[in-house]
Amino acid sequence: MSIDISVEPPNWQDEANCLGVDPDLFFPERGASTREAKEVCRGCVVRLECLEYALASGEKFGIWGGLSERERRRLRRQRALATRRSTA
Repeated sequence: MSIDISVEPPNWQDEANCLGVDPDLFFPERGASTREAKEVCRGCVVRLECLEYALASGEKFGIWGGLSERERRRLRRQRALATRRSTA
């Protein structure tokens, strides 16, 4: 008799502060406050993993890793500039 005891490594999302929080909080209407969503993200232990996921997958909407769409666009531009400068 063989018992499979393999366990998948935990997904970063399983550790997120937002687990179980209404997703609408992280996708506010245009012009609405993002303060509450960012507060949930503030002390999250997987905040950076969440942000990197959003950046890598091109998430265009919502709060990810504590940053809004506009803040993520700014970060992408800054990283692109830094990469160009380091390879020039």
